[in-house]
Amino acid sequence: MSTRAYDVMAPTCSSRVVLHRIGARWTVFVVTALADGPMRFTALKAHIQGITPKVLTETLRALHHDGLVDRIDRGGQPPHVEYALTELGRSLLVPLAAVREWAETHVPDVEAANARTDRGRG
Repeated sequence: MSTRAYDVMAPTCSSRVVLHRIGARWTVFVVTALADGPMRFTALKAHIQGITPKVLTETLRALHHDGLVDRIDRGGQPPHVEYALTELGRSLLVPLAAVREWAETHVPDVEAANARTDRGRG
């Protein structure tokens, strides 16, 4: 019998919402990009190749709402806003680094499996 308060395998468990946020397509990229310190929106967009402004805005809002990212308004004209990981957001860096390392290490294995599957269809 598990003594855990949350069980991601249970259909109504709120931990599923958290796992969904972490697994969302752009979360890994935004959190990783902010690992070295605060960045402005335009710098984030340039660093995360392929993300649209709309999707970056949505991702930053969601991460801010969940307490993973701080939005720092430095004032000025034009407005100077930076985004930074919170302590909670920084706690994601180690597990995300492990997933990234696994992905980068196993690219050849996954590509070989794809090729075998694709050959089997033809």
